[in-house]
Amino acid sequence: MNKLLLKGSGISIMLLLVGFVIAYQFVEPAPPSKLTMATGSSSGAYHRFGLALREELSRSGVELELRNTGGSKENVRLVAEGAVNIALIQGGTSLAGVSGNEELRSLGSLYYEPLWIFHRITPEPSSLRDLVGWRVNRGQKGSGTQELVNELFALNEEVGEEFSDLSNSDASSALMDGELDAVFMVGGEESPDVQVLLDAPDIQLMNLARADAYHLHRRYLSVLELPPGAISLAHRKPAEKTKLVGVTAMLVAREDLHPALVDLLLLSSQPIVDTPSLFSKDGHFPSDRYLSIPLDEDAKRFHERGPSFLQRYLPFWAATLVDRLIVLLLPLIALALPLFKAFPPVYRWRVRSRIYRWYADLKRIEAKLDAGGVDLDLVAAIKQLDDEVKHVETPLSYADELYQLRGHIDLVGKRITEQLAVQKNA
Repeated sequence: MNKLLLKGSGISIMLLLVGFVIAYQFVEPAPPSKLTMATGSSSGAYHRFGLALREELSRSGVELELRNTGGSKENVRLVAEGAVNIALIQGGTSLAGVSGNEELRSLGSLYYEPLWIFHRITPEPSSLRDLVGWRVNRGQKGSGTQELVNELFALNEEVGEEFSDLSNSDASSALMDGELDAVFMVGGEESPDVQVLLDAPDIQLMNLARADAYHLHRRYLSVLELPPGAISLAHRKPAEKTKLVGVTAMLVAREDLHPALVDLLLLSSQPIVDTPSLFSKDGHFPSDRYLSIPLDEDAKRFHERGPSFLQRYLPFWAATLVDRLIVLLLPLIALALPLFKAFPPVYRWRVRSRIYRWYADLKRIEAKLDAGGVDLDLVAAIKQLDDEVKHVETPLSYADELYQLRGHIDLVGKRITEQLAVQKNA
């Protein structure tokens, strides 16, 4: 009877294994432990962010390899081609002509990148049209700065003929030396080149009076304001409220990035960017606003609800392991519960069937006995039946039914013996 129990258990285990294999097809593979990120020049803000992110990710056991590039245009191409896993991209960077750009998704914006327009022009310009004809630097060729500046001039239906393509550092020196009249720079206020020009005595920051209109035409642009004295109270910089437009630095990936990594990247970015600046308060970033690339669905959930319960309280490796096990175990539990409920009655039926099948033989013997006449074959049959039943094994909980069967066999056997004695005496 132990064999019967083992057989029933084996069938249940086989069904659970089949359910395990089926459920496993729907389990996300484990997230990779190494990522590659396209940043920018080794001296730029994107690279500095990458270094900070690498340190944060290392605490969760994920290695981040940084790849220096020429800027946002190259970053878009690299992440779209799958050459890197993630990239920092300046908001508004064009995706035109980039193969695979439809698979790009933004994980969120990380911080503002104001467009600073520094100049030494008198009288002070109030619009981009006033810069036409002056010696202006629009950023390095292929950079996000140059693309943004070209876009703004196109909105004004103007094309500057005196544009140069110097780096921020070279343009800063040229502006202070009088070799340029104005320069465009995109970057945070902590940028060394921005700081140099903010402190330069003869250099002014242009107030973009129509900043709100630019936002209406290009929604990825943000309107940023500096109150009087925001840069320096002692030197009254700026002297009056100054409007700028700005983009945001976006963290971008392909849509097939592992969902667990989406949460981890945003969680790891928070302590880096969740600090006040000239233009933002605590908790402003990461954000699901100011994006020019569609937001990833998993990132959308993160921005709306925060990290998952598991990632909030468990280390990354433990959270991903438990998350995968839950996906795996839920269907198995759903399968195991009815199996466990069905097993006892099936087992009882199987045990009793081993006992009850002997009653069929006993009834045939009794039918012959009732038909009249007892022969040696009938005696041998009841004896064989009794011998076979004596060797039947049952669990103790079913012993009463086995002994009832043996009692019934003994009863029929006595009838046969009595009838045989009658026949001998007749």
